[in-house]
Amino acid sequence: MVYTPAIDLDAVSAIDVHVHVEQDHDGCLSLDDELMEASAKYFRSSDNRTPTVEDLAERYRRSGMAAVVFTIDARTNLGREPLSSEDIAARAADHADVLIPFGSVDPLRGEAAVDHARSLVVDHGVRGFKFHPSLQGFSPDEERFDPLWGAIEELGVPALFHTGQNGIGAGLPGGRGIKLRYSDPMLLDDVAAEHPGLTIIMAHPSVPWQAQAISIATHKSNVFIDLSGWSPKYFPAELVRAAGGLLKRKVLFGSDYPLIAPETWIEHFEGLGVKPEVLPLVLKENAVGVLGLG
Repeated sequence: MVYTPAIDLDAVSAIDVHVHVEQDHDGCLSLDDELMEASAKYFRSSDNRTPTVEDLAERYRRSGMAAVVFTIDARTNLGREPLSSEDIAARAADHADVLIPFGSVDPLRGEAAVDHARSLVVDHGVRGFKFHPSLQGFSPDEERFDPLWGAIEELGVPALFHTGQNGIGAGLPGGRGIKLRYSDPMLLDDVAAEHPGLTIIMAHPSVPWQAQAISIATHKSNVFIDLSGWSPKYFPAELVRAAGGLLKRKVLFGSDYPLIAPETWIEHFEGLGVKPEVLPLVLKENAVGVLGLG
């Protein structure tokens, strides 16, 4: 079944643009036990750490929200088969009232990644792509990845990139070989400049490069920031100011569930004292535009 969105925008209070599918219907997990445990410890997550598509649909429907769901294809760098983006899209199609599937492809696979991206959009209906440069082991600004960014630009869907600090591998020797520098948002500035028709979402407060992320989102109309992965009460002050003012139409609600509960994130964001007119932009309206749901 090809996914087609069926979200009643009047019926949902928010759109969470950053939610992980961590387990498939056969019980396979997205990460090995060591990395899964390290991230759970880093985030002190207390909710279901390994939700399936069906778990997420039930949870977000109960919460009156919609969610963008995805996995990460890091097969080359991790030596581990990823969860199937095709399967996630097919299962999300059964819950199209609350779920929006993104695909993930492994950039290190070259031309095969380009073909995979095209198939995921054309044949399976995914509405965007998730990349994690540190986990996937690549630098987004390298010329060899340009055909992939060009293909996604042609397909007309957004690309969401992890930026900044990384909970996966945190506290392990050598961080399990995961390199933080690949998630410097400045590497995405080149991609945004060379592909002005590609909508880029920089995920998370980009610590230790927060000022750079704000600068890029201010400078380039095709770049947005999702605010997932941190409780808002810990946001850098410069991000709070930007989200409530200059970038109020460029920032998106994301929780990073199952690592942070969306209700907790919203409660803490409301506690920042942002202007009342900003809240609906961040929680839903900006995402409607970026995801083409309007």
